[in-house]
Amino acid sequence: MHASQGRSVGLGLALVSAFAFGGSGVAAKPLIEAGLDPLHVVWLRVAGAALVMLPVAWRHRRLVLRKPALLAGFGLLAVAGVQACYFASISRIPVGVALLVEYLAPALVLGWVRFVQRRPVSRAAALGVVLAVGGLACVVEVWSGLSFDAVGLLLALGAACCQVGYFVLSDQNGEGEDAADPLGVIAHGLLVGALVLTVVARPWDMKWSVLGGSADMNGSQVPAVLLLCWIVLIATVVAYVTGVISVRKLSPQVAGVVACLEAVLATVFAWVLLGEHLSTPQIIGGAVVLTGAFIAQSAAPRAASGPVASGGPAPAEGELSAGRSAA
Repeated sequence: MHASQGRSVGLGLALVSAFAFGGSGVAAKPLIEAGLDPLHVVWLRVAGAALVMLPVAWRHRRLVLRKPALLAGFGLLAVAGVQACYFASISRIPVGVALLVEYLAPALVLGWVRFVQRRPVSRAAALGVVLAVGGLACVVEVWSGLSFDAVGLLLALGAACCQVGYFVLSDQNGEGEDAADPLGVIAHGLLVGALVLTVVARPWDMKWSVLGGSADMNGSQVPAVLLLCWIVLIATVVAYVTGVISVRKLSPQVAGVVACLEAVLATVFAWVLLGEHLSTPQIIGGAVVLTGAFIAQSAAPRAASGPVASGGPAPAEGELSAGRSAA
């Protein structure tokens, strides 16, 4: 009975996490179009979340000495890298397309395993890669010579590569008692990401006046500060925390299925709230990408089996997934 209740709670939290992550791009894009640089929006998101998670970082302060490489990698790749690339990409291409490109990460992980580590991969994993790549070809409409901004697509691919970097790094996290607490890694990773982004984004040059005004969301004026609060509190803090707890109550495979809803929700949100419509081939391609991503990550080695992000970052048992975009 208790196990069943735990799974129900875990499923509910996983849905909350997917919903929260899926809404980040929709809230960020109006701020970018209102005049904020994508890097400044990322800095606001990460710095704000790091401040909220500061008590958690203090509680797990010993991680700084135990897992310095893991914390640095999570901060640089899963937090700063994924989110900076993702937010920069959505300033040039639709939110749904950017997130679907990110979902190539599990396929890229398998490429690393097969061609760099020279380890065999299963036929199911190879099938997942083929499906993901084929679906992506439909999403970007290759038959029309790429219907989207090439730089935007490369930035989205950069976000996927940052996720791969963190997946590879997480292989060194260890298991059992040696494994780092996911909440502690998230909290410290946000601090590292905030420090790095402060140097890169130079927030003192930000157009702070934008936050005092409104941003256009498909014809509706929304207070910019409200969008920022959503990005920081819901799309980052709530999304990460519920994602961590849900994976502890569910298997990584089940959590991976629910995590795929993030891309679906982000696409629907962008369609309804931003008016970013996708064609029928793109919708079909997106479904194929998500199917391939799920097959690939289910067939990947254990260290790479956590569900993907955007943004980013839900963790597998005893470890974290990438920064989940983002989205």
